[in-house]
Amino acid sequence: MEVQLTPGQKAFARQAIETGRLQREEDAVKEALSLWEERERTRAEILSAVDEAEVSPARGEGRTMTQESMRELAEQVKQRGRARLAAEKTAPR
Repeated sequence: MEVQLTPGQKAFARQAIETGRLQREEDAVKEALSLWEERERTRAEILSAVDEAEVSPARGEGRTMTQESMRELAEQVKQRGRARLAAEKTAPR
């Protein structure tokens, strides 16, 4: 696969390489994809939780949601996603 970076993206990656944060431009792309993947997993989990919350009252399982409980749910989903990503990064390939 060939990826064309914008001049700004190339400069950003070069700066990370020069400071020792990354070794190659490819590492920047891999890290960006990893972060995107984490964000998409979190998004999917939130959407799934919302879908479940929408149908649960019909099954008599509803509960009152507040701003605080939504923040707590979002934080739980983020933590699970981060834990899953960390586990994948440390798993042997």
